[in-house]
Amino acid sequence: MDLPVLPPVRPMLAKSTPSLPRDPGLSYEPKWDGFRCIVFRDGDEIELGSRNDRPLTRYFPELVELLRAALPPRCVVDGEIVVVTEHGLDFDTLQQRLHPAASRVDKLAAETPASFVAFDLLAVGERDLTGEPFGTRRAELEKLLDAAPGRIHLTPITQDPAVAQDWFTRFEGAGFDGVMAKSDDLPYLQDKRVMLKIKHERTADCVVAGYRMHKDGEGVGSLLLGLFDDAGNLHHVGVASSFTAARRRELLGELAPLRENALADHPWRDWADAMAQATAGGKMPGGVSRWTGGKDLSWEPLRPELVAEVRYEHVQSGRFRHGGRLVRFRSDRTPDSCTYAQLDEVAPAELDAIFGGAR
Repeated sequence: MDLPVLPPVRPMLAKSTPSLPRDPGLSYEPKWDGFRCIVFRDGDEIELGSRNDRPLTRYFPELVELLRAALPPRCVVDGEIVVVTEHGLDFDTLQQRLHPAASRVDKLAAETPASFVAFDLLAVGERDLTGEPFGTRRAELEKLLDAAPGRIHLTPITQDPAVAQDWFTRFEGAGFDGVMAKSDDLPYLQDKRVMLKIKHERTADCVVAGYRMHKDGEGVGSLLLGLFDDAGNLHHVGVASSFTAARRRELLGELAPLRENALADHPWRDWADAMAQATAGGKMPGGVSRWTGGKDLSWEPLRPELVAEVRYEHVQSGRFRHGGRLVRFRSDRTPDSCTYAQLDEVAPAELDAIFGGAR
């Protein structure tokens, strides 16, 4: 492969801001909930690279053919791989596409085909565009994808903050992650948090039913959270993490009393079994994730007596889509009060509505 910008590329990143910025010279886009992907095309050769340098090409053969038809012979495009259903973007189904068996990959490619949404252009022909302002790169990208085939999309864009605010509120139910804001004069800066992201945030009271040690072994890395359904079953809904080193050590001491006899009547006791973990596919607290490549996800059970208020973004398939953040422990709440009923549910919106006026 011989391109002006060669793999691996570390995608340009974003930092969170609590509200929609309205400064002059900003462009706004929907924030897609999928796999970040840099597409490299050199003639018939196409590579799909992830944000952490893991190749995605073999998992999405149907996209390779579509991108070959949509893109010019030599280019590098930044975007997102998503799976679109009648209910919106489906990240759980997207994750299932990461399967080691080629026969399974081909089957899923036919049953749950992926789409690619382009939002930046890093190179075309012999030109390296990473030093050009975003406004220039976007204009070139629009020319490039003017007649793209189905399932290859150009992300909608607006310079009107009122439209961006409408996207933020109206399309959440379709699985959008929020809104991105980019300066029109911004060059493409690899691995730098120079864009802005505005994401949905809410809080919920959850049962703390276990924890995982931090990778450095010096304290708690994440709290395992649960919510009760109407039948009284405690479901694993996600984690709270991102603690300072000092707080990780403090939590280890604070949680120690809850470790005693924790498995005796624990609702997740079967998940402590090594075989259950190995076959859980990431659905249990100790399950092996394909995306983390066999990363150790072992956990320490706690008696489910502690309640934590957790900040989260949104829920998908009964679980927090991203890791939550601990706000505080709630001694005034009982575990049985931590139910799914407290979660906000957002009605799904039609994806066609956001694409209708975008092209």
